[in-house]
Amino acid sequence: MWLQKEFQLSARSRGFHLITREIVEALPELKLIQCGLLHVFIKHTSASLTINENADPTVREDMESFFNLAVAEGAPYYRHEDEGSDDMPAHIKSSLLGSSVMLPISNGRLNLGTWQGIYLGEHRNHGGRRRILLTLQGE
Repeated sequence: MWLQKEFQLSARSRGFHLITREIVEALPELKLIQCGLLHVFIKHTSASLTINENADPTVREDMESFFNLAVAEGAPYYRHEDEGSDDMPAHIKSSLLGSSVMLPISNGRLNLGTWQGIYLGEHRNHGGRRRILLTLQGE
């Protein structure tokens, strides 16, 4: 079985946000797959996807703090500033973290570790709604 579906996440504040539940809810067909893969792709260049701890919210806060220090706004060597001081750093963060994740499916569920969840990295101050493309394959 192959299936592809696109949906939108609501606008989020800048930072890292758990979106695992929203992905599962957008894909009821997941329950039909005994063994497969789910590819999750974000159709934007200033936000990212990654997998990390889903239990302690301070992990998401620390991730935001780290990336804001590692990729600071207002660097004198940035040329791309037409869309605001947060835009070029957002593109760099998106490239570092990536635009997709691939997840195993077992017995109709995402086969994640106990403390793993899917993060949206919203790297803009006002990023807006984000489009996600889900590609499901399996049997």
